[in-house]
Amino acid sequence: MKLRLIEKKDVEKMLEWMHDPEVNCFFRFDAENMTKEKALNFIQESRNSAEEKKAFHFAVVNDEDEYLGTLSLKDIDWNARVAEFAISLRRSNQGKGLGTAATLEGLKYAFDVLNLERVFLNVLSDNVKAIRLYEKCGFSYEGEARNHVMVKGKIKSLKWYAIQKNEFMEAKNG
Repeated sequence: MKLRLIEKKDVEKMLEWMHDPEVNCFFRFDAENMTKEKALNFIQESRNSAEEKKAFHFAVVNDEDEYLGTLSLKDIDWNARVAEFAISLRRSNQGKGLGTAATLEGLKYAFDVLNLERVFLNVLSDNVKAIRLYEKCGFSYEGEARNHVMVKGKIKSLKWYAIQKNEFMEAKNG
């Protein structure tokens, strides 16, 4: 498993997880209505964002360069040296340890390459599998915004997590 910037050749497999109701049920954006054209525009915009160092949207790929999912470090605040984290894998790649490996690789990039100080995320409170992944990778629970977002017509709560550079380095070296 490795990370590389997403490319146009990834679009069909990106749409696979976006259109999968078992995967997209935890998304706050309208993934099920994502078109190929919109996805290609996102890929192009993500390339521009990487060049401008505003966000990095990576393809999680195997040794054959097959797209397995997307990992993002976005909304980078260079002043505070923080970024928001997100990950989504195709359903066929879930439950195999890829999410953990990709998350740790993404954090390594955030702290070692980008020299960020903090990476944060929010997750729907009922997304138990994702919460387990984040906690396993060292993210600390910071609080909950109760009844904060509308998802598919239902009001949901968000849990906030973060990991500091020093915490990641201690875990990596310890």
